[in-house]
Amino acid sequence: MANTGPHGPEMHAIQTFDLTKRYGSRPAKSVLAVDRVSFTVEQGQVFGFLGPNGSGKTTTIGMLVGTIKPTDGSFKLFGASGPKGLMAARARIGATLETPNFYPYMSGRDNLRVAAAVKGVGQPRIGECLDLVGLSNRAKHRFKTYSLGMKQRLALAATMLNDPELIVLDEPANGLDPQGIREIREIICILADRGKTIFLSSHLLAEVERTCSHVAIIREGRIVTWGAVADVVGEGSA
Repeated sequence: MANTGPHGPEMHAIQTFDLTKRYGSRPAKSVLAVDRVSFTVEQGQVFGFLGPNGSGKTTTIGMLVGTIKPTDGSFKLFGASGPKGLMAARARIGATLETPNFYPYMSGRDNLRVAAAVKGVGQPRIGECLDLVGLSNRAKHRFKTYSLGMKQRLALAATMLNDPELIVLDEPANGLDPQGIREIREIICILADRGKTIFLSSHLLAEVERTCSHVAIIREGRIVTWGAVADVVGEGSA
């Protein structure tokens, strides 16, 4: 669990301030993907980022994790800003951003060994993460034999290897059947019970309602509303 006091910027895992991303330098041909997005994620929250495909969710996440450069606006991670501060803060983040990409002919465990070596994580952590995602009994099987849900859970295991404080998940239930969605939800609940902060993008309203404590609703690159799920889901989805 994050070690934070009752006050101060460390309470905020994520803060965005008019965060904007425009693709293309010529105004007539440019695309405004994210338009002055502002919200705050407190530590310990399971925060849903809800919106249809193409609404700016993945672009916003890309700016937060450092794969996309903002056009305008700013953000803080754990109260830190600027290149050095954000680099240090990102070491406290684990992210699953796209379709899992592992070596198909290697086992799940061996794929995690590769990921652990890259992250400088000890081998005992591999078994802990396999247990967490319910793949211990399939750890010796080749990745190519895994179902989509199992692949997604292995990606979560890889994300958790360095025991991050903030976990960023971009559409983790995308393409999964009801059983796969339920398994991902159960893992998220376990992580939340352990005090992790989770930032979860989704286009599935029902899943956000079941899983998240707070939500920001985004449409066409703009935040419609954000706050506690019980307060804002009806307003933003009406």
